[in-house]
Amino acid sequence: MRTKSKWTPGPGVRVLGITLQDEGNWVVSAAAKPIGVCPDCGTRSRYRHGWHNRSLQDLPVQGQVVKIKLTLNRWQCRHRTCRRRTFVDRLPIALPYTRRTARMDEIVGLIGHSMGGRPGECLMHRLGMPVSDDTILRQLKRDALACRQADNIRVVGIDDWSWRHATRYGTIMVDLERRSVVDVLDDRSVESAKAWLQERPAIEVISRDRCGLYAQAAREGAPQARQVADRFHLVQNLRAAIKEQMSFYGHAHVRPILSEDAIVSSTAQRRRARMAHRQSRQDIFEMLHALRQQGLSYSEISRRTGYERRSIANWLTSNAPRDRSRAALNPTSPLYFEAFLVGCWKDGNRIGRHLFYDIKNRGYTGSRSNLERLLKVWRDAEKGQPDDISTEERALEPVRDPDTGHVISSVIAAALCIKPRGQLTNRQARKVDALKKGSEPFAKMRSLAMRFSGILRSRNASALDEWIDDAIETNLIAIMRFASVLRRDIDAIKNAIELLWSRPKDRSIVSRH
Repeated sequence: MRTKSKWTPGPGVRVLGITLQDEGNWVVSAAAKPIGVCPDCGTRSRYRHGWHNRSLQDLPVQGQVVKIKLTLNRWQCRHRTCRRRTFVDRLPIALPYTRRTARMDEIVGLIGHSMGGRPGECLMHRLGMPVSDDTILRQLKRDALACRQADNIRVVGIDDWSWRHATRYGTIMVDLERRSVVDVLDDRSVESAKAWLQERPAIEVISRDRCGLYAQAAREGAPQARQVADRFHLVQNLRAAIKEQMSFYGHAHVRPILSEDAIVSSTAQRRRARMAHRQSRQDIFEMLHALRQQGLSYSEISRRTGYERRSIANWLTSNAPRDRSRAALNPTSPLYFEAFLVGCWKDGNRIGRHLFYDIKNRGYTGSRSNLERLLKVWRDAEKGQPDDISTEERALEPVRDPDTGHVISSVIAAALCIKPRGQLTNRQARKVDALKKGSEPFAKMRSLAMRFSGILRSRNASALDEWIDDAIETNLIAIMRFASVLRRDIDAIKNAIELLWSRPKDRSIVSRH
């Protein structure tokens, strides 16, 4: 068993002494070997031309900074055919002109890659390796440049890159094998992505989202590569289809034009719903105050009821249950001009582009598609029911949360539909059970979602065709459309199941660019 070990900064370095300064920093005096080797001809030399000192920062010792005072020699090369007259000792512990050892540079790159500039600077100071945020960013740029210069890229991931959110987008190229950014294109077009791929014929696998733009660029720019549909986008597309399917029934964001008698009935119904909502909030208010009077802490009340601790604090600090305030309409919503639109509708002006032009002149800042969505509800209200919705969907009633009594929105239903049972909280599990009991389409979609998730994890694409057939036979419009699109991109979907490559989920990969 070894009881002592000789510490050295690296091969080719002799430690002359170690001192502890008053500031608490360790200083290691070291020197290179007393013989040099010419980097051009490889001839050994003992003819010293001069010497100089070099200071390097190394890994800390017990949280204290370590600096290496290294004496390097400049040697003469006396080989007749060698063009180099003098040379300096080159050691593997550090690159030329750097102020840190190679192992120190590696730590700087890893921490900067994971945390960024300012957070990385704070952590490095705490660990006894003081470097500035600018130094960390320069190290990241050097690493990125070294990766970018590599031409042997085999597996590339293509995705959108937002130069400015919702305004200007580009395309980011990621080397999935090295997990590093290769390039960022200025725009998001088929031509630029295709030209970039054509310059790199060694690419074998292209992982992309399900955007037709990148699929076309991959087919034309790298026909030899296998396309892989990103698994993250597959799950998100399924979630969007479930949300769309659950939204067929409510249209909660718009309201149809009603007759006079229907207006009176609707007003009374809304009043009853509002009273029921207030009563449910009153029950919650009394329950939380009763638990608090029993001497229970906020954390214990949160554990028993399932509510967030901050919400419980808001309930208990108020003297009465507060009603939720609805957001005021603004010119981005066509309902802001509902009175004008209703008048035009009753006068016979029902053409969407004409109404869009009229309300645009009155200050409407929303999109035409949003207006057309409102007009479609009005048209369907006159016809009775949309023709493309099945009888099973017409009979569906809104499902309410068993804990609060509120209607479960399509967004919440879609998020819960794709979440496995083992990852659900108690409140979420009760919502899922209520949705499965009160909505037969939701039960079908959850069964399909769990099967689809299992296929993605199984690495076996043989069950995908059967899943697509079962999804089409459900007669659920959004699910049928999702399955049909899967069939058109079947090769990339199967590659996503069988291959390990997918879109990089670690955001720190792109944070270095």
